[in-house]
Amino acid sequence: MLQDIQILNEKETRAGFGEGILEAGRRNANVVALTADLAGSLKLNAFMKEFPERFFQCGIAEANMIGVAAGLTIGGKIPYTTTFANFSTSRVYDQIRQSVAYSGKNVKICASHAGLTLGEDGATHQVLEDIGMMKMLPGMTVIVPCDFNQTKAATIAIAEYAGPVYLRFGRPKWANFTAEDQNFEIGKAQVLAEGNDVSIIACGHMVWMAVEAAKALAEKGITVDLINMHTIKPLDEGAVIASLKRTGCVVTAEEHQINGGLGDSIAGVASRHCPVPHEYVGVMDTFGESGTPKQLLQKYGLTTENIVAAAVKAIARKA
Repeated sequence: MLQDIQILNEKETRAGFGEGILEAGRRNANVVALTADLAGSLKLNAFMKEFPERFFQCGIAEANMIGVAAGLTIGGKIPYTTTFANFSTSRVYDQIRQSVAYSGKNVKICASHAGLTLGEDGATHQVLEDIGMMKMLPGMTVIVPCDFNQTKAATIAIAEYAGPVYLRFGRPKWANFTAEDQNFEIGKAQVLAEGNDVSIIACGHMVWMAVEAAKALAEKGITVDLINMHTIKPLDEGAVIASLKRTGCVVTAEEHQINGGLGDSIAGVASRHCPVPHEYVGVMDTFGESGTPKQLLQKYGLTTENIVAAAVKAIARKA
């Protein structure tokens, strides 16, 4: 199964969002799009052209955009708010908490340019705390798809999901390897490979790194239970427990701070049900900086080689 996973092409996950919201709009007339002066960056041009009456340019006023979106839900609309991940969360956290999460409004908060791979814009734009911030809000669903095809599928799926959603994706062209016709199921982990030696659980851009790591480990005779945990909340605890019981150790990989993200969610499940050695691959309690995505992932330890080393360490701790 592992060897069957191959790159179809390289595409931006944000472009998957653009195609996804267009399709969601075609399927459901209540889908509307709002942006904070970043329509081009969020790939909304096709949606704007086909549904001009369902597009709202809020300008550089992100807090107001969240308030407008919350109001639109009262009339039965399904608003997708769009801006960079940093502006989608840190800048408007109070508005999300009070106007969206507290009252369970059906707002889809769609956040591009997340993580280190935003690149040259630097630390002020490279939000690395957003998964933790959003998963702590009661009733908030948190989704981090891994490639273009999955981002498109997730964007379509959340239109039919009742309740607030945080959808996180990225800026650069990235390996596109999941099925074009996939059925995206919110809250259901995607098992990419089964093995007995170590579990690797990843999300977002790090899933492809984990695939490459699993292939490298296979050459060493190490079999990997590989999970794409695209939904951070609600977490597929059953899949986590089954995997950890099978392998006895785990590596988590995420383009996020090690504090509060996917790794901590997995650790919480493990501590309650099946404690095992756990190695984290993520940003180690620091801010980013300006650089190319490749340079930054290398410097901050988010590479295939880092996942391989973490897996070997986790297996040694198990022994």
